[in-house]
Amino acid sequence: MERPSPSAVYSSLKGKVVLVTGGASGIGEAIVEALVLQGSRVLFIDIQDDAANSLVQRLQQPSCVPPEYFHCDLMNTSELQSVIERILSAHPAIDVLVNNAGNDKRHKIEEVTSEFWDWCMQTNLKHQFFMAQAVLPGMRRVKRGSIINMSSIGWVIPSTGIPVYVTAKAAIVGMTRALAHEVGTDGVRVNCVMPGAIATEKQRQLWFTEEYRKEILSRQAIKRDIQPEEVAKLVLFLASDESLAITNQSFVIDAGWV
Repeated sequence: MERPSPSAVYSSLKGKVVLVTGGASGIGEAIVEALVLQGSRVLFIDIQDDAANSLVQRLQQPSCVPPEYFHCDLMNTSELQSVIERILSAHPAIDVLVNNAGNDKRHKIEEVTSEFWDWCMQTNLKHQFFMAQAVLPGMRRVKRGSIINMSSIGWVIPSTGIPVYVTAKAAIVGMTRALAHEVGTDGVRVNCVMPGAIATEKQRQLWFTEEYRKEILSRQAIKRDIQPEEVAKLVLFLASDESLAITNQSFVIDAGWV
């Protein structure tokens, strides 16, 4: 599907080095594309090689620098740290980190094992901390930077059928607040985005039954599907210098569900 160009241009994002996790599909894909169109130097991590390479190829445009893809299983912390080390050797100062990767696999309380708990926390929470840990020295050195963590309204509604996922997404908000106060004196901002039901291709294929979509629209104040590009626009604002005084905040984008 052809995606629209961003409606706002943030001059402060041109040339900025931005690192995005889970950038090959869904919300992450929309974020990568929006940043590339802003003129940012975008690096993204994912495990979906075909989708990632297709995105890089699609963004081979004369007017912008195409994104650079790094294959990495975020479940493997040592592999993640190795990939980040390789990235930082080429780009010592990351200007913006977008911790987007996650997985909302459905599960029941009685089905949760210790192994599934660890998988869910690693997939949705653990890598966000270690990504931030890796880029913060460079941000602190230059006294600027923006870290944007992706949470969810799931823990606020609250959602059912995904209790461990909801726990991880709630923890991301706490982590965001803790990090914001840890690094604020160094000029680094840390914020959180909490999407509602976003109509990504994956969500449409797996969960957006007609019945579920009716339930979503009945709870939203705005009665339409929210597109991944709309989340990306919020991320652009938080990444840009237009939000220099904003940190320690969580921004809901859910068409008025919460």
